[in-house]
Amino acid sequence: MKEAFGFTPDQYVWFGGYPGAATLIDDELRWRRYITDSIIETSISKDILMLTRVDKPALMKRLFELECGSSGQILSYTKILGQLQDAGNTTTLTHHLRLLDTAGLLAGLEKFSAEMVRRRGSIPKFQVHNTALISAQQQHSFQEIASNPAQCGRWVESAIGAHLLNHTRTDAINLFYWRQGNHEVDFVLEHKGKVIGLEIKSGHTQHASGMAAFVRQFKPDKVLLVGNSDIPWQEFLELEPLELFG
Repeated sequence: MKEAFGFTPDQYVWFGGYPGAATLIDDELRWRRYITDSIIETSISKDILMLTRVDKPALMKRLFELECGSSGQILSYTKILGQLQDAGNTTTLTHHLRLLDTAGLLAGLEKFSAEMVRRRGSIPKFQVHNTALISAQQQHSFQEIASNPAQCGRWVESAIGAHLLNHTRTDAINLFYWRQGNHEVDFVLEHKGKVIGLEIKSGHTQHASGMAAFVRQFKPDKVLLVGNSDIPWQEFLELEPLELFG
C-alpha cells in the first residue's frame, strides 16, 4: 500500500490494505460504502454461503459486527451470547467464527499454553484480518482518531495483529495471545518450537508488566516491545515476521 498508493503508516492503520478502496480514502463516506458493500456484504452473503450452509445469515452478520468491534479484546462466547438474540449456543458461534476466519474477515486467537488441549478450550481474542473492517463501521473519521493517541493505539495493535495473522496463512507461524490474572501479552508467535512474545505500546507508556510474568512461566526465545523501545510499530509493519526468528 505504501509503494502502490503512497499510504503513510497512519493511513494504513486506519484504511487497511484493500487496493480497490485505496483511491477512495479522501471521501470517507464512499470508502466506507465500498468496504461495507464490496468486502463485508459480499464475503458474508456470497463467499461464506458458497462454502457451507448457514441457517441464520443475519446472525452471522450481527456476530461479525459485534466481534469486529471487539477486535483486540478477549471475550468469551458466553458474553457474546448474552448480546445476541436467537444466537443458538457456543458451538454455533464457534462454527460461525471459523467461517469468518476462512473468508479472511475475522479470527479468534487461542490463548498460548504448553498444552494443546488448553489452547483449544480457551477464550478467544478477536482479531480482524484487515483494520478497514473496523474503521468502516466507525462514526469517527481518520483525522479524529489519528489525533487521539489513546484511541489510535487500538488500531495500531489491530494492524499489527492483522499483519501477523495474514502471515500465518503463508508462513509456518502460529499466532496466540496470553493472559494470566492481570498479566497479558498481546501476541505470542510460535515457529518450529521457538516462541516470541510481543507487546504493543504505541503511546508514551513503554512498560509491559505482563512480559516479565510470561518470561518467568515460559522462558521464550525472545520478547519484543513494539513501540519506542525495541522497534517502532511503523517499522514492524514492514517486517516479515519470520525474520524475528532469525
